[in-house]
Amino acid sequence: MKRFLFIFSFLFSVALNAQKVGCVDTKYILDHIPDYKTAQTKLEQISAEWQKEIEVKKASIDQMYKNYQADKILLSQEMRLKKEQEIEKAEKELHDLQEKYFGIDGELFKEREKLVKPIQDKVFNAVKQLAESKGYTLIIDKAGSTSVLYISSKNEHSNDILKQLGY
Repeated sequence: MKRFLFIFSFLFSVALNAQKVGCVDTKYILDHIPDYKTAQTKLEQISAEWQKEIEVKKASIDQMYKNYQADKILLSQEMRLKKEQEIEKAEKELHDLQEKYFGIDGELFKEREKLVKPIQDKVFNAVKQLAESKGYTLIIDKAGSTSVLYISSKNEHSNDILKQLGY
């Protein structure tokens, strides 16, 4: 309810100031750009490969632990400690590998930056050009987390952006 009131208040204040508002759907735009689909597919393939590598390593650690549990009674205190340290080391390596691939600054993030960001930048620049050429003071992305309750089709410019980008 607070969100609705905020959006309503915001749009009402924009209307009072006679500002020109437009709307685009970046999800729709990106879904119609072949390079974006190709980049997404490549990212999914890379992610699946890395996830498979992690699953194999995790299965290996699980097997190490099962073997340790089965042999624990027969091992000396020194051998138990050594096996536990091996398992802990393998778990740390697994965690480090997960961070390397999927962490905040991981390889997947870097690949996404390399493959997707240039496309997103082109879309942003096209939106900016459209806004400047048509005199819009505000462009709302209806694909984002902002709820748009109604937008006239004459103010929806996703197809204009696709045409401007050559798609």
